[in-house]
Amino acid sequence: MSAPAPRPRVRADIDRAFLEDVVAGLSATPKTLPSKYFYDAAGSELFERICELPEYYPTRTERALLQQHADAMADALGPRVLLIEPGAGSGEKTQLLLQALDRPAAYVPVDISGEYLAEVAHGWRSQFPHIEVLPVAADFTQAFSVPRVTATPSRRVVFFPGSTLGNFEPSAARQLLSAFRKLAGEGGRLLLGVDLQKDVSILERAYDDAAGVTAAFNRNLLMRINRELGGRFDLDSFAHVARYDDTHHRIEMHLRSTRDQVVSVAGTAVRFRSGETIHTENSYKYTPESVRALAAAAGWRAQARWLDPDCWFGVFLFAA
Repeated sequence: MSAPAPRPRVRADIDRAFLEDVVAGLSATPKTLPSKYFYDAAGSELFERICELPEYYPTRTERALLQQHADAMADALGPRVLLIEPGAGSGEKTQLLLQALDRPAAYVPVDISGEYLAEVAHGWRSQFPHIEVLPVAADFTQAFSVPRVTATPSRRVVFFPGSTLGNFEPSAARQLLSAFRKLAGEGGRLLLGVDLQKDVSILERAYDDAAGVTAAFNRNLLMRINRELGGRFDLDSFAHVARYDDTHHRIEMHLRSTRDQVVSVAGTAVRFRSGETIHTENSYKYTPESVRALAAAAGWRAQARWLDPDCWFGVFLFAA
């Protein structure tokens, strides 16, 4: 068994919430880490690579739905909407919707990675000079303020594509949709992308690709802890694991320790047994009926839905 590393020097500008969440998660049984911390600049870039992998069907399936039905979605949303996108990332699919919308009042991309968001927002302003782009660097699971918009919008629309809802436990997903209901306000709309239940082999390949990009994305969380929190993780001693839990209808991602070891994080010693895992992410898979019920419990009324021919993915429209 490795001896604990000397107490590292921790940066003065350390993100205390990140540190507290990491120490709490690694001290729990079983060990966990919040998936929202995947998305530093490197993690965001790795996720964009994942979205283009042949095994990762959600992005291309949702993109095809938007390419085919963006005009119908825009008609249903109406003119002069204020489009708010929590967890915007590159916003690549948003381009299809913005092009279809009738005179959108503004676009508000929200992302936890401020550096990455600034880059993306610059591109949006160049591509859509007629649309006011107002980026917000924030954790969208917490309350945030929407900037003042120059034009008067007809309504707010929360656009939440990419099946991110599946990363939340069902109770937390309901709370998130309730927060979106408050964010949208009276007369608001929610356009929601959701990954649907399907054959297990398709799901597990999507989260454990042959090129190892998802494994690198998972391990990047440990690299971030090393860089920002003075962690001493040996990345080669943790293996990426993706498995489907049929009881809960979810993919689970883990990092499995390949040996007995002790890892120091900001001076806290964390012991691992060989084979012990850190649970880093869930991705729940829904049915159209369960999506509707979840949204209804959060104060949303179903208006329309668009499904691909195989019913692998759906985009759902709800009214407040």
